[in-house]
Amino acid sequence: MEPLWNSLFLYLSRNRMLNAAAKKWGLRFGAAQIVAGTTIAHAVAKVKELNAKGLVCTLDPLGEFVMHPQEATDRFNTCINTIKAIAESGVNSNLSLKLTSLGLDIDRELCRAHLQKIVETAKQHGIFVRVDMEDSPHCQPTLDLLRELRREYDNVGTVIQAYLFRSMQDVKELKGVPLRLVKGAYKESPEIAYQQKMQIDKNYLNLIRQHMSSGSHTAIATHDHRIIAAVKDLVKQHQIPRSQFEFQMLYGFRTELQQAIAGEGYTMRIYVPFGRDWFGYFMRRLAERPQNAAFAFRGLFLK
Repeated sequence: MEPLWNSLFLYLSRNRMLNAAAKKWGLRFGAAQIVAGTTIAHAVAKVKELNAKGLVCTLDPLGEFVMHPQEATDRFNTCINTIKAIAESGVNSNLSLKLTSLGLDIDRELCRAHLQKIVETAKQHGIFVRVDMEDSPHCQPTLDLLRELRREYDNVGTVIQAYLFRSMQDVKELKGVPLRLVKGAYKESPEIAYQQKMQIDKNYLNLIRQHMSSGSHTAIATHDHRIIAAVKDLVKQHQIPRSQFEFQMLYGFRTELQQAIAGEGYTMRIYVPFGRDWFGYFMRRLAERPQNAAFAFRGLFLK
């Protein structure tokens, strides 16, 4: 049975009233420990610090489930300005984004136009764009838009979640596309997703093997040291070049392990979220592991 705290935090992550209120609160409940500020300038400064430690990054302007065209346009402009800030500052960073923040739930063509302009601008500056995967209703629309963009651009990829039954077939069909592989962070039905950690972990490793064996670039996004060790064994056994894969972790989590992996000569990319729309992201991080709730309780006493 799913733990009560997990269901609670996932429920709160989708609460529109709380998300709206959080934009006015500023970073609270310890969120500043895992969200790199509310502005592009704050985020770029954090990326500079991480680069200096031998870590590369991907910047994520937070925001999702947008329901008004002007808000989608505002998020689009933030992505464009983030690309320009990366280029002007010279930091080593990609861009990550969510399609719902660009208006996917409002107007597909509006979202597509936003995404194409972002990818085109990023290409001009030599920057890779990662389209984050969201909950299951948005999975197929995300993959459809990705395929349309990949006909013209090679600097765009997406994310596949190991807890979905469909993911192995998706990975096979996305041969040659740079993928970030994750376990998954949304609440999904037992009809479409594995519910047990052991099942998810097994499928996760199978997805990693499948994508790597096809010669495709693979980003392994996990804080699980057992998965990391298994990947190291896999690439050694099959002589997979380090240029074909990278490890990824979230900003603020397991920082010593991040440094250790980078110190071993592997590419270690840090997912650096920022922005005023931080509440949904923060709640999902609390849902993933009970230890993360310590951030919230400490944050209750922060002014």
